[in-house]
Amino acid sequence: MTATLPLPATNATARVDLFGRYQAHVDALPINAGSCYARLRAARMLLARHRDLSGWMSQPTPARLADLHRTKAWPFVSWCFIEGHLRPDLELLLSKPGGTGLPAAWAARHAGDVERIAAAGRRLRWSENWIRQVSRLAVPIVCLHAGVGLDGLRDEDFTVALEELAGAAYVSTSASTKTRTRLFAARQACYQLGIVAHPPRKAGPVAHTPAQLAETVHQPEIRREVVRYITTLGATLKQATVAGRTKALLVFFDYLAEHHPRVRRLNQLDRVAHVEPFLAWARHRPWRGANRGDRTISLTQFHPDLVDLRCFLEDIACWGWASAPGRRLLFISDLPRLPEPMPRALPPDQDAALMAAVAGLDPFCRTGLQLLRATGMRVGELLDLELDCLLDFAGHGTWLRVPLGKLATERTVPLDTDTLAVLDAWITQRGQQRPILHPRLHRPADFLFLERGRRPTAFRLRQGLKRAVAAAGLRRSDQTPLHVTPHTLRHTYGTSLINGGIGLPALMALLGHVTPEMTLRYAKLASPTVRAAYETAMANVRVGRLLPLTPAGVAAAVPDRVSWLRSEMLKTRVAHGFCSRSEIAGACPYANICEQCDNYQPAPEFIPALQAQLADVNALHDDAQTRGWHAEAARHQRVADSLQGHLRRLNAEPDTPNA
Repeated sequence: MTATLPLPATNATARVDLFGRYQAHVDALPINAGSCYARLRAARMLLARHRDLSGWMSQPTPARLADLHRTKAWPFVSWCFIEGHLRPDLELLLSKPGGTGLPAAWAARHAGDVERIAAAGRRLRWSENWIRQVSRLAVPIVCLHAGVGLDGLRDEDFTVALEELAGAAYVSTSASTKTRTRLFAARQACYQLGIVAHPPRKAGPVAHTPAQLAETVHQPEIRREVVRYITTLGATLKQATVAGRTKALLVFFDYLAEHHPRVRRLNQLDRVAHVEPFLAWARHRPWRGANRGDRTISLTQFHPDLVDLRCFLEDIACWGWASAPGRRLLFISDLPRLPEPMPRALPPDQDAALMAAVAGLDPFCRTGLQLLRATGMRVGELLDLELDCLLDFAGHGTWLRVPLGKLATERTVPLDTDTLAVLDAWITQRGQQRPILHPRLHRPADFLFLERGRRPTAFRLRQGLKRAVAAAGLRRSDQTPLHVTPHTLRHTYGTSLINGGIGLPALMALLGHVTPEMTLRYAKLASPTVRAAYETAMANVRVGRLLPLTPAGVAAAVPDRVSWLRSEMLKTRVAHGFCSRSEIAGACPYANICEQCDNYQPAPEFIPALQAQLADVNALHDDAQTRGWHAEAARHQRVADSLQGHLRRLNAEPDTPNA
C-alpha cells in the first residue's frame, strides 16, 4: 500500500529545512542529550538513504519496516506524520502502532479532541477501557490516515480506511479485526458529536430491491415484462410487498428455465403443459435462501406464492398487455385451503411465571418484553417507537402512540402505572443520543430503543424470551422447552382482554386490526359471550331434566293454589288450570292472549271468574316484581289492565230483563 506526500522533500534545501524543523522539535523535548543525539542521528540516516521521502513511502511495507528498524527512525517518521509532512498508510500504521508512540503523540497534541470522543463514549455507556482504545488508538489512526483533524473527518474517510484495511496484506488478522471494531466505534462517537452525517452500519448483505430481483429472471422477454410489472406496482404498494411478489414470480420463472427452457414469452404458457406440473412441483419444492438446508416449503408459504403468481397473470390480462397469455391459467380452486389456528396464548400460570422471569433480563429485553405484554404491540412497532410516543390526556391517563406498522395504521393504547414506570426507567437510563435516520421514512428519528447509538434487533428479544422460558422452567409435555415468541405475548394480551369482557370493537382498536375478521379470531378462544350462551343452554337442559314427567295414564299432580303462588317458577292463570315456566325460559309470549284480544267478549255471568283471575294476576305481578322478573311483571300488568277494562265495561252495562 502507498500514500501521498503533500510536502515532498525532493531536494537538498527541502531536506535541510525538514531536518531543521525536526531538530527544533527534538531540542524542545524533555529528554537528555543522548536521547536527542540518537533521534537526530536516526533522522539523518534515513534522509541520507532516501533523499525523496515520498518515493520511500511508495515502497512495500516490509522494506520500509526494515529501514525503520535499521535506522531506528520511527520517532522522526511519526513526527512527519503528525506535522503533515507525510501521509501514512494503514499498513505502516498498524504494523507497529504501539512501538512508534504515534497514537500517544497525536493524542497529546489533540487532548481536547480526545476528551470530546471520551465524553461521547460515556453517553453511549462504553467502558473506560473501550473509551481509551477508541479515543487514543482508533481516532488518531483515522485522522492521520485522512490527513485532517477530528472536525475535518467525513463519512468517506472511514469508508476509505476500511477499504484499505481490507486489502492490507501485511496486517495480521487480529490487528485487522481490532482496528475494524475500533473504527466502527470511532465513527459512532463522531456521529454523536455531529462530525459525520451517518452512523456506522454493521457489515452484512444489503437487501436487494425489487428491480434488482427482477433482473435475475433468466428469460430476456419475460424479464422485461416482470420489470415493467414491478415498476407499476411500486407506485402504490410498499417496497417489501413488491419484493415479496417478485420473489414468488422468480420461483415460477426459475422452474420454467429449468424444466421448460423453450418457453421464452408469457403468451407461450399453457396450463396443462406448464402450470399444472408447476403446481405439483411447487407444493414440495426445496426452500430457497441461505438457510434452506434440506427443508421443503410449508403450505403457508406455498399459498402466497400461488396468490402472487395469480395476481400477476390476472393483472397483466386486465391491463391489456400484449404479452399476457390468451386464457386464464390459474383458478381460485388451485389455491389450497389454509388452516385457521386460533391465537396461541399463554395460560395464566405460565404467563405469570414467564413475566416474573423476564424481570431478571437485561434492561432492553426486560423493558421491551414487558411493553409487548402490556400493550399487545408487534415487535416492529415496538422497535419503531420514538421518544414522543407518550401522550397525556387530562382525566384519561397516559396513552402510548403506536407508530405506523404492519398495516400502515397508527393507534393509541392506554398504559397502567406499572407499565409507565417501566418506560420511565428505560428513558432515564437511555440518556441523550443523537437521532438516526429512519430506515423507511428517511428522516431523523429519535427512537425510544437505542443502545450505544444503535437500534437493538428483534433477535435480541427472541433470545431474551428463550432465557426467560428456561429460567421459568416452562416445558412441553415431552419436556422440551416451551416455544414462545414475541408475538405470543400479543396473543396473550388479546386473549386476556377478551376473557375480561372487552368488546370486539374496543379490542380491534387496541390491536390495530383493520377488519373485524382479524379480531373475531380472539372471540373463538374463551369469550364471555360464548360462555354465557353455553351456561344459559346448560341451565335449560338441567331444568328440563328436573321437571317431573307424568307417565301415560296417570293423572298429573296439580298443586294447590297457595303452593302454586309461592313456587319459584313463572306462573300464568289460565282458564282451567295453571302454567309453570322456568325463569330461565323468559316470559311466555302466548300467555293470556285471549284476555288481551279485541275479539274477546266476556258475559256478565263470568264476572266472578274474571275477578278471581284479576286477583291472581295482581298477586303474580307483585311476586314477579319482588323477584326482579321485570319482563314477567310487565306481562302480568298488561293482562291486569285488560281484565280491569273488561270488568268496567260489564259493570257499566244495564241488567238484562231476565236478571
